[in-house]
Amino acid sequence: MRKLDTNGLRLAEYQGKLFELSAIYCKCSTNIFMRRFFYSDLLKILDRNDSSILSLDPKEGLEQIQEQFGQSFYGKEKQSGESLFWVGFLYRYISYTRNTTTRLLMRLFPYQKLFQLYPIYHTQSLEWCIENLLELQGYDSSIFDPNARLKEALKKHYKESN
Repeated sequence: MRKLDTNGLRLAEYQGKLFELSAIYCKCSTNIFMRRFFYSDLLKILDRNDSSILSLDPKEGLEQIQEQFGQSFYGKEKQSGESLFWVGFLYRYISYTRNTTTRLLMRLFPYQKLFQLYPIYHTQSLEWCIENLLELQGYDSSIFDPNARLKEALKKHYKESN
């Protein structure tokens, strides 16, 4: 596990602000924004976890996503800016400190679930949140170890082939 340093904090704040501003500047619903973010080129850049290769203006990030996918007015339901900031910050914090991809995190901890847990979890420490999210999903911290995931896949494949 890597400690959160200045680079990681910058990235987490950027992603949190990007999510928060989506409630204001995106005409589509939160679900549509999240889906677009999940498949965006910006996410690939963010998952490098290097703030030096990124313009740290979240509005530019939103514009980049909009340029990639076009304008959408689909859907009306939006989460609050505070909950969006927390979810964005949490995803990047975990990605940075656990050296994992956001795609994996969004599969392990679906954003809909995080929005439901926001009222309870947002006042707790991020490490407490991670441990409890893992427990809720039936995982332990080894899920972030790529070698452990590979070992599990190999075990599963071996059992299925016999």
